[in-house]
Amino acid sequence: MTIKLKGKMENFEAKKQAYMNLVKAEDTKMEDLSAAFDDMFSSLVEDLTEKISAEARNEVHDAQILAARGQNVLTSEERKFFNAVVQDGGFKEDTILPVTTQERVFEDLVSEHPLLDAIGLQDLGAVTRFIYSDPTKSYAWGALFGEIKGQINAAFREEQIGQLKLTAFAAIPKDMLDLGPEWVERYVRTLLVESYSVGLEYGLVNGRGPAQNEPIGLMKNVNKDTGAVTDKTSSGTLTFAPSEYGQTVAGELHDVIKSLSTDAKDKARKVLNKVVMVVNPIDAISVQARNTIQTANGQWVTALPYNIQVIESEEIPEKKALFFVKGTYLAAVAGGYKTNKFDQTLAIEDAMLYTIKQFANGKPKDNKTALVYDLDISFSAQTPTV
Repeated sequence: MTIKLKGKMENFEAKKQAYMNLVKAEDTKMEDLSAAFDDMFSSLVEDLTEKISAEARNEVHDAQILAARGQNVLTSEERKFFNAVVQDGGFKEDTILPVTTQERVFEDLVSEHPLLDAIGLQDLGAVTRFIYSDPTKSYAWGALFGEIKGQINAAFREEQIGQLKLTAFAAIPKDMLDLGPEWVERYVRTLLVESYSVGLEYGLVNGRGPAQNEPIGLMKNVNKDTGAVTDKTSSGTLTFAPSEYGQTVAGELHDVIKSLSTDAKDKARKVLNKVVMVVNPIDAISVQARNTIQTANGQWVTALPYNIQVIESEEIPEKKALFFVKGTYLAAVAGGYKTNKFDQTLAIEDAMLYTIKQFANGKPKDNKTALVYDLDISFSAQTPTV
């Protein structure tokens, strides 16, 4: 069940944008970054508390009516767990959230954040490693009664997810406990989704690699000899300029698709219906304008050739476009959600502070999993006809 909250939590969105701007800036001081994080987290708690408290006052606490309205209904295990949280006045040390709650957090993450869904974020549950296979090597021809030949073992490798951990801060206002287990669960789940989505989108797009205890983002290249992680250089410029029959747009995007149709070893791969274009929300408006036409019956239709999926993300710099192929980036969370009391001070009063930790990691299959392009979209003013 996805989270359905009225309003947009404008204060939190503004503070989140300010924080991410500082994260991406090269000359940011640690004290400024820490202060911005405190502001972002405080605004999240305040907005979320106000929103859920208001809804709790107005909703009827009848499970069947709430279910019919698409509202939050707990399983018996979840109710028992969050009743204990209410009775104990907060989480106990090393508490792990119910499995069904963890599953709903993941469902909300991918449903509310299209980029995480397109990247292919996986939830491995308690498992922190899995086997990755290369389909181009996992077969071997041979004589009917001959020996099995081929280096099949080379087609499989083990991937470790538990190398990095993603920590979310959970501040539960004391007044929230008075609302009951349903609202505590909803509050914690929503707070986790908002906190993890910020961290995951940053890490999976701009992560600076293991040396910084971060994933390797889609905007990065990895040196195969040294392992150094660097920013991708631009593969070209896209103008989306208007032309007869849209040949300019089709031609520019043809070159993008063609570049992505081979991997880093120049082996061909199928990319049709698998290419995603990620742009900053500001540039998304320009891209949409350049690819919107009015049909004969007056309807406005927006579409890109080659069935390219367009997604907005604040993690993409302005005037840049990121293209990646679905299924070629490893992104996963694993290991459950373990809570611990937070013994440091944040700008939160009258609340109990916890950390909720989970393993997470991400890295591209190779340096051609994604390509970065410059955007040069301009609109010339037209002289009105008399």
